[in-house]
Amino acid sequence: MVETAAPAWSLRGEYFENCNCRITCPCLFSAAPPLTSQPTEGACEVAFAFHLDQGSFGDVTLDGLNVVLIARTPGPMIEGNWAVALYVDEGADARQQEALQAIFAGAAGGVMGGFAPLIGEVLGIKSVPITYRREGKRRSVEIPDIMQMAVRSVPSVAGEEQEIIASNAHPFAPAGVAMAVGEDNSTWADYGLRWDNSGRNGHHAAITWSNS
Repeated sequence: MVETAAPAWSLRGEYFENCNCRITCPCLFSAAPPLTSQPTEGACEVAFAFHLDQGSFGDVTLDGLNVVLIARTPGPMIEGNWAVALYVDEGADARQQEALQAIFAGAAGGVMGGFAPLIGEVLGIKSVPITYRREGKRRSVEIPDIMQMAVRSVPSVAGEEQEIIASNAHPFAPAGVAMAVGEDNSTWADYGLRWDNSGRNGHHAAITWSNS
């Protein structure tokens, strides 16, 4: 996927992710040799779920829509060869779906545009019902017959109500991501593949993206 000319766009919302690593994502350190380390399971298998509180792509409004991106890499994410699948909210009309695909596949620049050169294979793009929930320190997403995943913030030593926040750690949310862990039955199955990331690494954060 290559970046193409796109109208001005921006979005505000939040995301969470759940990968198969047993510890805090080693890929966060992959851009800083000699700290580069492999995913704990060899390959990285990660799901990203996004909810847009507000968004626009030119004159197309994206408020309230959801997107899920699945990625598998044979080693550290920064080394490329990503196999990806994109799921776009079936509640979006044709123009909104086109806009979401452009943003989250990286063709419209912005944050995901920086990752587009790392993609080696697109498994597919589907329009599906996506239910995204945020309940206190819990985030969850469901795609019927394909995916159910949830993460919950890891409590800090400062107390159960305090999250552990890492700043400047993740390109999706440089201001800070909350450390989290996947709940039981956090699974995805499609394209002949199946993951179970229960009890594995997670993050969640507010996001503010644009191509300006």
